[in-house]
Amino acid sequence: MTEEFLLESELAKQLYFDFAKDLPIIDYHCHIDPAEIYENKPFEDLSEVWLGGDHYKWRLMRSSGISEDYVTGNATGREKFNKFAGILPRSIGNPVYYWAHLELQRFFDCSLPIRSDTADEIWMLTKDKISKDKMLSPRGIIERMNVEVIVTTDDPADSLEWHKKLKEDNSFNVKVLPCWRPDMAMNIDSKNFTGYIKKLSDVCNTKLDSFYALKAALSSRLEHFNNHGCRAADHGIKSLVFLPYDEKEVAGILKKALNGESVSTDEADKYRLALLSFLAGEYSRLQWVMQLHLGVIRDINTLMSNKLGPNTGFDAIGPFSGVKDLSSVLDSLIMSGSLPKTLIFPINPTDNAAVNTIAGCFSGEGIKSKVQQGSAWWFNDTYEGMQQQLISFAQFGVLADFIGMLTDSRSFMSYTRHEYFRRILCNFIAELANKCRYPDDIKSISAIVQDICYNNVKEYFRF
Repeated sequence: MTEEFLLESELAKQLYFDFAKDLPIIDYHCHIDPAEIYENKPFEDLSEVWLGGDHYKWRLMRSSGISEDYVTGNATGREKFNKFAGILPRSIGNPVYYWAHLELQRFFDCSLPIRSDTADEIWMLTKDKISKDKMLSPRGIIERMNVEVIVTTDDPADSLEWHKKLKEDNSFNVKVLPCWRPDMAMNIDSKNFTGYIKKLSDVCNTKLDSFYALKAALSSRLEHFNNHGCRAADHGIKSLVFLPYDEKEVAGILKKALNGESVSTDEADKYRLALLSFLAGEYSRLQWVMQLHLGVIRDINTLMSNKLGPNTGFDAIGPFSGVKDLSSVLDSLIMSGSLPKTLIFPINPTDNAAVNTIAGCFSGEGIKSKVQQGSAWWFNDTYEGMQQQLISFAQFGVLADFIGMLTDSRSFMSYTRHEYFRRILCNFIAELANKCRYPDDIKSISAIVQDICYNNVKEYFRF
């Protein structure tokens, strides 16, 4: 992986090195723990940094037949790294192969290929650097990568104490902002729903025994988040179904759930839609961005999910067939005057065209691509996945309005994914110009690159 990695023409190299490479990073969606940023505890070794919570790497190791002891089990960090180094060369074409090598180069100045016969040298080199280099602490990594804004993922019941502490810490200039994630309040058909409502009730110091009370409590928490700099809400939608409902019916559905009674699939979908519609109106009032992550099948290996819990590598791409429901939801929101800026993240790449054409039906005066497809997400943040997303966005919308890349990660070293994306973007745009499908005008195309990599996201979220 040379400096020209993924840059297949002189124009692509010029766009990347002169206009994209050194732009600040705005990571508008991630799963980093703000407490870890504040506490800034040094890492022990490469295994902790790479394998401590990265289910991308875990999936590769499991697929290669590695025992769970070396994935999430009690093996030593060194043993886990050795197993990872042994299987990585076999993962040709997988983005983890390239991300891992980019991280090794950018953070450790090491260009060795990661494999069994280099594992000892890489382990010793990285362990020595981690022990001596303050720029390899959580805050150091963030500053080293020129990160300007980090947006975490936070439950409505969260106190946001760590965000407050970070804002008051004058030694750290990176904005760390919360993002509202109300999935627990929306998943009325979850076995943990009543326990969560009790938790939220305790936080709000009020009894949440009605739909009206729940909405009032959530409004209070929305103001709490807004006062802490929140500019976005994120929804991992279990199912998005548009069914007619009325408030009285939804109130009855909530009563059933709170009384420990089971709710039907239709009842759960009506409740979810009613709550989403209410929250969308609040987001619009607060000028927040609404993010919809759609189509994932979660925890499909019941045995392992029960053993390890959620977000451990047992989710998959589902056949998201709800594009008609999505369009009806957006239409109902625009009819009620409560459609906020909206990012739609389909997990199934076959939905790219549908999502982009739907987004184009819901424009907003004075807002560039008010509703748009988000970056190639999760299983799609591959070379081909990013290309497909860019092609679809360009063919059905205004590519220059796209707000660009995020990490969606729990790993501090994953900011190299922004580099990976920027290289792919610069190569994509250069290819259009080189094939005479756009003028070879460096001023115009460099402006598009800079907008997508930095300017658009800053404007869209009002950072």
